Amino acid sequence: MNQNKLKTISNLFEGNEIRSIWDSEKEDYYFSVVDVIGALTGSNIPKRYWSDLKRKLEEEGSELYEKIVRLKIKAKDGKLRETDSLNTEGIFRLIESVPSPKAEPFKLWLAKLGRQEVDNVFDPSKGIDKMIDYYLAKGYTLKWIEARIKAIIDRKKLTNTWKENGITNNMDYAILTNEIYKSWSGMTAGQYKSYKNIRKENLRDNMTDIEVVLTDLGEIATKELAKEHKPYGLEQNKMIAKMGGSAAKAARDNIEKNLGKSVITKDNQLNYKYIDDKEKLENK
Repeated sequence: MNQNKLKTISNLFEGNEIRSIWDSEKEDYYFSVVDVIGALTGSNIPKRYWSDLKRKLEEEGSELYEKIVRLKIKAKDGKLRETDSLNTEGIFRLIESVPSPKAEPFKLWLAKLGRQEVDNVFDPSKGIDKMIDYYLAKGYTLKWIEARIKAIIDRKKLTNTWKENGITNNMDYAILTNEIYKSWSGMTAGQYKSYKNIRKENLRDNMTDIEVVLTDLGEIATKELAKEHKPYGLEQNKMIAKMGGSAAKAARDNIEKNLGKSVITKDNQLNYKYIDDKEKLENK
């Protein structure tokens, strides 16, 4: 794992401290397994419980055992100690191995950290209802939510166009998206999120109205240009993505000229703050 910043999450699950490390490249959390075991079981000696379970997983040849990583996480005495850790997906799988009435509440807690729900959504309309309720609870207006849903649809149209033009994997989608962002904002999507001090949270959800409009413009322009020029493969599509982003950049320059200030802000919609230690950690 590359360098990561330590983030300690305290008292977010029934008063239990769940220590974790954020991997900015993979955009995922790595949780202290012992902390999770303690929260699920209420055991006075969660280390012993985990030791027994870990041995069982090894003997069974469980794939989960292979996913355990040793990361340096700050202990109660303030020192960094190597700790068995699992990413979010691994923790979901771990929960299935630990009989606990707190399993479902813990899954919901994980989902609130930004992980998509793992249960299959048999009725898609319920998912949309949940999304609308979520945004309303966050204080967004119905007009904003309607625009957000439209942006999701437009994004889907863009990725479908890319797929028709020979783009088949998520990494290439991310590369093309970054080309659009860099062209109009000067930052990749990841850098933009860091600028706004967000992590797993959705970038668009934390943009101002103007930032959202420029993002949408860059993607819509890219889609229309791709339909017209029919690029194929990553390199050709990168050129078109830059052109689409440049269209948004022209709009941005014009707006800023009249406003007299930058439209890119550090503003976000979070009602909490991330507090990071200055120390950076890296896995041995």
